[in-house]
Amino acid sequence: MSRPMIRAALAVAVADQASKLLVVHLLDLKTRGHIQVFPPYLNFRMAWNQGMNFGLFSSDASASRWILIAIAVAISAWVAVWISREKPGKAGQISAGLLIGGALGNVIDRLVYGAVADFLNMSCCGFDNPFAFNIADISIFLGAIGLMFFTGKKKTG
Repeated sequence: MSRPMIRAALAVAVADQASKLLVVHLLDLKTRGHIQVFPPYLNFRMAWNQGMNFGLFSSDASASRWILIAIAVAISAWVAVWISREKPGKAGQISAGLLIGGALGNVIDRLVYGAVADFLNMSCCGFDNPFAFNIADISIFLGAIGLMFFTGKKKTG
């Protein structure tokens, strides 16, 4: 595994867990439920996501928790192997690290809490967004976009 990928993954996982420690525990969002930060643009709204993005496949079943952990770990391993073989440029390696770090941040939540701690909520212009997300989710999204742009063999001919 490349250093840029490892560094990006570690930075994301640490930032994700630190943000959750600060907001969920130290600011006690888990009890308060909602904190206005810069309304309506940014608020903290506690949501325990037992499923995937936007609560897809959510269930209280322990089996679904472990299945989602296994899927995240398997995808992270597959991306690490793929990037190690393809050897893209630094942007591709960092993109892989963003995705892996975000996935592992959410895996840590599932192991510690049984669900992913989501708390960032953004609304604008009369639209009240009901969904919450976290730093790991942002990193997974940005990493996936980066992998689309910064990987792949160049075709000749």
